[in-house]
Amino acid sequence: MSKNMSRGAWLVVLGLILAGANLRMPITMMPPLLTDLKAEIGLPTSLAGLLTTIPLLGFALASPLMGKFGAKHGSDKVLVVSLIILSVGSYLRVIPSSWALMVGTAILGIGIAGGNVLLPAVIKDRFPNNIAGMTTLYTMAQVIVASLGTAASGVVASKIGIQSSMAMFALVGPVALIVWIFIAVLNQRRSGSSHIAVDTPVDRPMVDRTPWRSPLAWLILAYFGLQSMLYYSLLTWLPSMWQEAGFSSVVAGNLATLFQLTGMPLTLTVPMIAERKHGLAIINGIVGGGFALGVLGILVPGANLPLNVVASALMGMASAAAFSICVIFFQKRTSNAADTARLSGMAQSGGYLLAAVGPVALGALNGLLHTWTPIIVLVLVVIALMYLSGIVVIRHRDIYEGLH
Repeated sequence: MSKNMSRGAWLVVLGLILAGANLRMPITMMPPLLTDLKAEIGLPTSLAGLLTTIPLLGFALASPLMGKFGAKHGSDKVLVVSLIILSVGSYLRVIPSSWALMVGTAILGIGIAGGNVLLPAVIKDRFPNNIAGMTTLYTMAQVIVASLGTAASGVVASKIGIQSSMAMFALVGPVALIVWIFIAVLNQRRSGSSHIAVDTPVDRPMVDRTPWRSPLAWLILAYFGLQSMLYYSLLTWLPSMWQEAGFSSVVAGNLATLFQLTGMPLTLTVPMIAERKHGLAIINGIVGGGFALGVLGILVPGANLPLNVVASALMGMASAAAFSICVIFFQKRTSNAADTARLSGMAQSGGYLLAAVGPVALGALNGLLHTWTPIIVLVLVVIALMYLSGIVVIRHRDIYEGLH
């Protein structure tokens, strides 16, 4: 990070951290509250299951629009609008009504999509000489605050009430919004341009072109989609897999928590590794190998706790590395922030659609087969396809390479 960075630039850094804190926490804070929501507002079990699926569908539908608007109007301005949408959705959920909860969840999903798509583009535009460091900052904020949301929302709700708890956690959105409004105002006052020049004196042109005609962009979409499907499918069904293997529900839940937490070190280090020679290939190997070895560990019969602890940790690290390398693909396989926003929007649109379908499809297959073993073999095939997609992406430099 530049030692002589301006105060405006430090404000952007704060904005990246706060925006990143909003990308998962509104979703991860909900599972511990479901039992209380069912009791207090009569939330049906069928709707409770949609509280994870609805935001993913929102990501899929809104991501390409966010990328398009960000490229046209500037990522900063569209990010402000996204944070407004997220804040409105978050506080709509506080109303003690099942339908307010569902509608609010759908609205905040659209707002989160803006952050998912636009933060890589903001970093590409403002910190082209420090992409790794800035990406680490916002992804770490995303993971840490998401974990805190899961750990603390139920405890806080037991002390101050479920609606008050939801309102308190929702404050992260308006705080981020205030910071980004200040950033937008500073932009206008200083230069009248769409951004504050930070690490580079030369602004890159916003070329009007679409990634949808690029085969490399489609491979990046496939990689993002397959890793998203793996993460959300495993997050949903790993406890059931471990219970089928012979573990108690408590142990299975603890192993699933380990899966979420062990990714933190990789979230911190992957952007740094990516800057080294052969770094992207190393990360892709960690992703493919970690997922494959972890899933193979589940296939070993018997309730072997040490083996499954290792398997859970490997899958958690692979998942974190997979998400981080996707963000790096968005930045390193494009030449300017507008293209980064477009590629990010395209990849996340298709990717989160796969993520929404994955858990439902695996659950349906388990209902038909009454065993997880053949489904785990299918998961290994998905891992192989993702790894091979990564190899091809790494061998190319730009999504428009070879296109005219």
